[in-house]
Amino acid sequence: MKTFNEKALKRDLLINAKALGIPSGAARTFVDKIVKNVSKTLKNKKIITESDLNRAVLKELNIYNADLAYVYENRDKII
Repeated sequence: MKTFNEKALKRDLLINAKALGIPSGAARTFVDKIVKNVSKTLKNKKIITESDLNRAVLKELNIYNADLAYVYENRDKII
């Protein structure tokens, strides 16, 4: 059972990576790893808040690409 919409998260991260000019092959590789690790981190939670998801995604994003992490963290503030 999926604890959140993995496809939507993957799609959003890939769209933002493309906007930043990150090569699509590299983006797909690390986005797959990020989604897998986030899913693993959150799998035992019965209830997942948006804050839980954002925190887990940001933790993983900062490992792979700080610029993409910044965009994800500030996505509601960027015009």
